[in-house]
Amino acid sequence: MKINTKIFGEIEIADEKIIHFPSGIVGFPYLEDFALVHDEEKGSRSIHWLQSVQEPAFALPVMDPLIVCPDYDPEIDDELLKPIGHFGPEEMLVLVTVTVPRDLTKMSVNLRGPIIINSAEKKACQVIVEGDGYEVKYPIYEILNAKKAGE
Repeated sequence: MKINTKIFGEIEIADEKIIHFPSGIVGFPYLEDFALVHDEEKGSRSIHWLQSVQEPAFALPVMDPLIVCPDYDPEIDDELLKPIGHFGPEEMLVLVTVTVPRDLTKMSVNLRGPIIINSAEKKACQVIVEGDGYEVKYPIYEILNAKKAGE
């Protein structure tokens, strides 16, 4: 399928690459089908985009939380994961949304609302982590700069 996106222009997405969110994502319950897109030059250790298939103008920046929070391990009730099927740790991909404001020094990730992907079935959901253990706006600018300087 080809879609004309706001960020990437026209891209082709293979049907088997589409990730289905049975309940949509927080704030956008009507958007259910996405493709995970990333800049080939920057590789997989950077920001990715969850590009909506239904709404080409909508793409959500996401990243692996372990890049900025190596001990990230939220407790998630198994009941919340039932809609995306049965899977083990090896089929699970966890992403967090990235907020990129005009002032890049205020860039953050939402560690309280991870996106859990069952990579075997290409189904996903966004969950809310209970408790105060993780921040909604976890600052990452300094962390990313330090990692970049160390490479």
